[in-house]
Amino acid sequence: MFFGERGKRAIEILEAHGYEAYFVGGCVRDALMGQTANDVDVTTSALPAQTIEAFEGFRVIETGIKHGTVTVLIDGEPIEITTYRCDGEYLDHRHPESAIFTADISQDLSRRDFTVNAMAYSPKRGFVDLFGGREDLKNGIIRAVGDPEKRFDEDALRIVRAVRFAAQKDFIIEERTASAIRKQLPLLTHVSAERCFAELRKLIMGRGAERVMNDFPDVMSALVPALKPCIGFEQHNPHHIYDVYRHTARAVGAAPFDEDVRLAALLHDVGKPSTFSIKDGVGHFYGHSEASVELAMQTLTALRCDNARIQRVLTLIKYHDPVIAPEKTRVKRLLGKIGQELFYKLLDLKSADNLAQAPMCAERLKEYDELRRIAREIAEASECFSLKSLDINGDDLISLGVPRGKDIGRILNTLLNAVMDGNVENNKSALIEMVMKIR
Repeated sequence: MFFGERGKRAIEILEAHGYEAYFVGGCVRDALMGQTANDVDVTTSALPAQTIEAFEGFRVIETGIKHGTVTVLIDGEPIEITTYRCDGEYLDHRHPESAIFTADISQDLSRRDFTVNAMAYSPKRGFVDLFGGREDLKNGIIRAVGDPEKRFDEDALRIVRAVRFAAQKDFIIEERTASAIRKQLPLLTHVSAERCFAELRKLIMGRGAERVMNDFPDVMSALVPALKPCIGFEQHNPHHIYDVYRHTARAVGAAPFDEDVRLAALLHDVGKPSTFSIKDGVGHFYGHSEASVELAMQTLTALRCDNARIQRVLTLIKYHDPVIAPEKTRVKRLLGKIGQELFYKLLDLKSADNLAQAPMCAERLKEYDELRRIAREIAEASECFSLKSLDINGDDLISLGVPRGKDIGRILNTLLNAVMDGNVENNKSALIEMVMKIR
């Protein structure tokens, strides 16, 4: 198992000073799965002051010394080293009030969240796996260490982490652990919106996102309340074989691994329950895109999503339902409104949405392929579809005597539409000639 030379050196230095030291947690889990560990954590029997002394000559940062953690820079890269510890009381359902240092690694491992994260490894001593983490890893199981209700009561974030791990790794959550998640769900109110959103983003990007969403709709609706009315909401429409929530889960799972697209898939139909109507036994959702945009805005704002991403996701939701005719002019107009990057993401969202509908709708996928082809053709030919690519600008209009103000924008947009419709060439002389006619 390879954890990098820096981690190995840190352990060797601690052992040379007479202390035990192990790689621990996620880096051990990832190494056993054949993955490269992004963060290498070391745990040791050395007290924080002893760790600092052992690394004399190195830059040491007392990152979380109250809880036994120091960061050592080895070859300019950080390694977190934490003393074996037991946790004090969790009064806020998030953080221990204190850390109690111990010389026994088994006590340290027993305080951790899940068996797959409660393993330690030393090149000299081998594995310490007291809770069957390797077996659970082999079988694709997320299981709490010890009493699952106690684990979630200590730190409510573990509720979302369990579901997120299951989605990321495409693992199953063990029955007692799953039952405790549902029982302790009200504790999520103790977790900040930022932390919830960080876990949600990883969850929907997981290989097992669709299955986990279907297994834990209660957790999903706790994270995203706008999803709650969608659960079990039948669509009564021949184009749909799933209720709104299961359709949403399937769309998320069918979307490419792009965060904007998957967030849009998660929220694209949250406006359906409030816009439902039925005529002659067929369900309709007139205006659901607009309603979904509004609810998505409220959801992402509450989750403290950054404004740039919010705008991208809302744009995708806004245009996810209207049909785009596979005509160059129509494609250019939409490219001009949302840009090339979002246009391709929109087609990815439409495809995922389509794959989550009835099989009879699969023919639309060919339309989206044709739209991609047209967009690529426009890009390769450097055809004009935005004011930025127009061969005339506001300064040019002013020099022609057009007064500053609204007329500038109006004339530029008129010119752009004329170019996209093929009524005038995109060259300055032809555009100036048109300006003189319409000003």
